Amino acid sequence: MKSALTWLLAVVIVALIGYFGWHWWTSQAKSRTMFNTAPVRKGNLLATVSATGTLEPREVVDIGAEVSGTITSFGKDAAGHEVDYDSPVRKGTVLARIDPALFAAAVAQTKASLAQAQANVKVAQAKLQGYQAAYVDALADWQRAQKIGTANGALAITQYDAYKSTADQAKANVVNGQASLVAAEAAVHAAQASLTTAQINLAYCTITSPVNGVVIDRRVNIGQTVASSFSTPSLFLIAEDLNRIQVWASVNEADIGSIKIGDPVTFTIDAFPNQTFRGTVAQIRLNATMVQNVVTYTVVVDTANPGGKLLPYLTAQTDFLVAQRKHVLMVPNAALRWVPLQSQILPAAATTGHSTTTKTASITKNAAGRGTLWVVDGAYVRPVSVNVGLSNDYDTEVISNHVKPGMEVVIGERQVGSSSSAGTNPFIPHPFAHNKKTP
Repeated sequence: MKSALTWLLAVVIVALIGYFGWHWWTSQAKSRTMFNTAPVRKGNLLATVSATGTLEPREVVDIGAEVSGTITSFGKDAAGHEVDYDSPVRKGTVLARIDPALFAAAVAQTKASLAQAQANVKVAQAKLQGYQAAYVDALADWQRAQKIGTANGALAITQYDAYKSTADQAKANVVNGQASLVAAEAAVHAAQASLTTAQINLAYCTITSPVNGVVIDRRVNIGQTVASSFSTPSLFLIAEDLNRIQVWASVNEADIGSIKIGDPVTFTIDAFPNQTFRGTVAQIRLNATMVQNVVTYTVVVDTANPGGKLLPYLTAQTDFLVAQRKHVLMVPNAALRWVPLQSQILPAAATTGHSTTTKTASITKNAAGRGTLWVVDGAYVRPVSVNVGLSNDYDTEVISNHVKPGMEVVIGERQVGSSSSAGTNPFIPHPFAHNKKTP
């Protein structure tokens, strides 16, 4: 009995040892390190600045009302339809009409005032002629009185003075008549100006397009009253030419120095997800904006829009091409950021001064410096020093006599059986990555 219990205990002990041993072995297997690698590639490297923008018409005319009144009707567009959203219009096309009754009455009133003023001129002219004739007679009498004189008693002094007074009065009447005529003529000019103003206001009741274009916004309806005061009410918004359109992109201050007028630009629109559109930087506006301490500049991109496919105010994702290199060696950015543990470095390489404190040069657009790539060598990795050139969001140019196309460089590591990668940026795609296992 005791012997059976001993054998049973021994079997249990062996089973437990086997069970825990198996778990230890599988855990050790799962914890083995694998290096993720990617090949060195040769090709063209493009450095871009990304920004979000909005499609805007090149030229937009805001049509307002110069006078107040009620909208009574709309005009006809180039196709003969009532002016509305998307209506094509030409210069001089009637867009809308305001009730002209009050302005027509004002024209009639000012015409009557002008006629009255013109009649007053004729009256003043006639009076002036009468004053001038009276002055001629009075002046002749006064001249005769002066010749006769009062010395020999031929002409009484009172009569002599009367001739002089009559001549002076007649002269004053002439001057007064001349002034009245000038005033009457001035009243005619004022009445003519008032009539012109009234006629212009009457003409403003018919609102016309000043340009050829397309109505992209109609802001009034028939029967609506518009009030013109210090600010002109906006009735229509007309895009002058939609065959060419602009992208207004907001570029961060950190990137604005890389962008120049004439730089090529590509952009995409969510409405056309499978198409890439192209344009050119036309303007870098100096009026920066600041939102929550973030400074951005508006960069204007010109692009063709044949057939009006691109609609105003769509959101565009833009990429500004700021630099490029052709036929260069490049590696994923992760290859220059990855740093091994000291125990992972090939012993011979570790004694040459490389350690876990090895750091790569700062990778920025258009920046050059030094960096280190790591190549798998058996169970270890060994360093390869390189010069770092142009970089974009995914790849960096490397220059070295020890780097060839197709060479596998480490971009990260992970444990066997684990889906996580230590030292690898999960947001950067690595389509050429491979796995190499260390024992």
